[in-house]
Amino acid sequence: MITPTPTDLEALAQQIKDWGRDLGFAHIGISPATNAAHAEHLRNWLAKEYHGEMAYMAEREGLRATPDDLHPGTIRVISARLDYLPDGESCDTILNTPSKAYISRYALGRDYHKLIRKRLSQLAEKISAVAGGSHRAFVDSAPVLERGFAEQAGLGWIGKNSMLINSKAGSWFFLGEIYTDVPLPIDPPQETGHCGSCRACLDDCPTGAIVAPYQVDARRCISYLTIELKDSIPEDLRPLMGNRVFGCDDCQLVCPWNKFAQPTKETDFSPRHQLDNSELVSLFLWSEQEFLDNTAGSAIRRIGYQRWLRNLAVGIGNAPASTAAIQALKSQYAVAGDMAREHIDWALTKQHSAPSRHA
Repeated sequence: MITPTPTDLEALAQQIKDWGRDLGFAHIGISPATNAAHAEHLRNWLAKEYHGEMAYMAEREGLRATPDDLHPGTIRVISARLDYLPDGESCDTILNTPSKAYISRYALGRDYHKLIRKRLSQLAEKISAVAGGSHRAFVDSAPVLERGFAEQAGLGWIGKNSMLINSKAGSWFFLGEIYTDVPLPIDPPQETGHCGSCRACLDDCPTGAIVAPYQVDARRCISYLTIELKDSIPEDLRPLMGNRVFGCDDCQLVCPWNKFAQPTKETDFSPRHQLDNSELVSLFLWSEQEFLDNTAGSAIRRIGYQRWLRNLAVGIGNAPASTAAIQALKSQYAVAGDMAREHIDWALTKQHSAPSRHA
């Protein structure tokens, strides 16, 4: 097999970016498969136990730092960006209407994992057909330092909210990666430090989860509480969650760089079942079968029906008192498990009608 020249590899790198654009990606960048700075940052974050119940973060830490252990032969990481901000009801409108349910914008449409993985696999196949080699695609599905590699590849910089921010597109985007053994030329990173003296994300986080610039304590983060946490939500944090029932976008909503974000052209990310503008009570009254039907192909389904009830009960507890809310809470008591019932009881108390355990 003829070893490709630097000129051949430069042409291939450009071709990869062209193919990526044709597949709908907004930005493709290439970085080395080493990232000591971000690996050290992760190690320090884990040492502070900021990962909460996400034991997999610690168990597979080593694989994040050494891509070659995850996919032997890896010397380059191809990072891809796909924008997801949907055209829908204003986030502020929903957040300022306590009876409505706020669902993170990324989860309003179809689950991004399969869509992006399929396209990255297509891109990997194109690379293999031209250059041979070994390639493997990832989409938040394996221990990969995705933001770190994306930063190295020039897709943006890590902001004070720990998210990747792009100077032309903000932060409303997904990331995916291809590990490869092809020695592609490396893209330069963007300049860092574009957050300057801005503290908007720290000051506006509802639960104070951004404990310092570039440091997020997941145990206080609403996204963690509503998605990753499998047990009861700490009672002192429930009033701070407002009507956020699946994820939280506040640190993105206040980020000045997101004025450059544009609605996605991906129709699969468009809101389904009016999840961008639904009443808390209406969603809470879904039966388990309705939950399964309405969240088919959605990232929301991963939390299961009981955590769905748990999250919505907290939202209803934070909403203005109403007869409809109280009736809804009581009506779901029979199908709720012990954990969900605990949150229903809390919500009923907040709705000024403390029930017995047999309500």
